[in-house]
Amino acid sequence: MPLPVLTLYSRPGCHLCEQAEEHLRALGLSYAVRDISGDAALTARYGWHIPVLALGERELLRGVLSRSRLAQLKLRLLAEGESPAPIP
Repeated sequence: MPLPVLTLYSRPGCHLCEQAEEHLRALGLSYAVRDISGDAALTARYGWHIPVLALGERELLRGVLSRSRLAQLKLRLLAEGESPAPIP
């Protein structure tokens, strides 16, 4: 079963967002970047609490998206299909 495409909420110049992208690529996770800076609703929702990784409307991870946290998420996505519970 292929892994779902995740959404990475980000903004330009965010070093944590850049690190998250590096880890997502290294782990082979498919993702689309969504820049929140030009969207008032997303800026109100996430503010400076980025990066945020989501599957549809469900927030999966936020903050420092280390390689180990993302690897754990990948394993859960593989084990549970497309509806993993958020990881603390």
